[in-house]
Amino acid sequence: MIAAARIAAAIDVLDRHLGGEAAEAALTQWARGNRYAGSGDRAAVRDLVYAALRCRRSYAVLGGALTGRGLMLGHCVSQGIDPQAIFTGGKFCPAALTEAERARHAEPEGLDALDCPDWLAPLLRAALGTDFAAVMATQRNRAPLFLRVNAARATVPQAQAALAAEGIEAKIRSEVKFALEVTENARKVATSIAYAHGLVEVQDLSSQAAVAALPLRQGMRVLDYCAGGGGKLLAMAAQAPGDYTAHDADPARMRDLAARAERAGVPVRLVQAGQAPGGQDLVLVDAPCSGSGTWRRTPEAKWRLTPERLAELTTLQGDILDAAQAHVGPTGFLAYMTCSLLGAENEDQTAHFLADNAGWRLAEARRFGPIGGGDGFYLAVFARNGHDGHTQGLQAGSA
Repeated sequence: MIAAARIAAAIDVLDRHLGGEAAEAALTQWARGNRYAGSGDRAAVRDLVYAALRCRRSYAVLGGALTGRGLMLGHCVSQGIDPQAIFTGGKFCPAALTEAERARHAEPEGLDALDCPDWLAPLLRAALGTDFAAVMATQRNRAPLFLRVNAARATVPQAQAALAAEGIEAKIRSEVKFALEVTENARKVATSIAYAHGLVEVQDLSSQAAVAALPLRQGMRVLDYCAGGGGKLLAMAAQAPGDYTAHDADPARMRDLAARAERAGVPVRLVQAGQAPGGQDLVLVDAPCSGSGTWRRTPEAKWRLTPERLAELTTLQGDILDAAQAHVGPTGFLAYMTCSLLGAENEDQTAHFLADNAGWRLAEARRFGPIGGGDGFYLAVFARNGHDGHTQGLQAGSA
């Protein structure tokens, strides 16, 4: 497919999405209807669609309309591509530019330029302070791909060499002991031998840093209360082998966890919803959240979030924390994580939990920000009052 044909395809997918269809579903439907498109074409169209979703507001201003065509016209302008070379009206190309489109010279400003929804701006400003503009600008770009080297299978140099043998280049990120950032051929990782043999796992840099900051020690009884796919559980087990249990309110979310644990060489016990064991040394609550720290990866979520949904999530987070604390032993820790930038899901939840539960104190808290390369992330670790156990890792602050 020529460049203009790929942009025409992206216009079609974006129009489906703006009409209410999920972006991935719209991409799948397009691919099924255009089987002539090769893997490179499908990847290119997907990249165009997600770039438009990350920059939806500024592209709409540049392109003059919140439509698939307007967003792709805005993309061309933003990237310094001559729209007249793309919008020609030729075969497989978008229709030729109108006079109004030719004459348009508007430049996005303020929240348009930062691609930030109006109602979220004051909440994000309050949480991010002087970093607000820089973080929002970062969220307009594609996220790097980070890997965690599985110490049970390889050293960092061994994992790097194995990846390089398959044409995948990765550099060491010194912020976290086993972190790599893929710099070339990221799309090959999922089908690589290194990944299939458990040498590496895909895991964001901030997520790895948060796990590294947990008060883990070898032999602990650890419960991942909202385990989902189990990425953090596997990272914890690699850091400190022990007795690990995975639980989730929706067990279907854990359907791939047993296979992932086997590939990683980590023994994990999966339990049904409501059957989590008590007396744990550490209970991790990786809470359902807005995902505002991951908007580079899930850009449509930025525009789909509503005040009502945020209120539902904060209520759910509080309920989960209240339920999870019952599974912590008398000298254990309760850890709360989100991939959110919003204070309502982070510091506010920490304050509410402490206000409602007099038997706990805050041992440490930390924000991890997109400016450092990884996703926006939050960690709070609670200890029972009177418990003087060691809490390793990072102290209260922000990254």
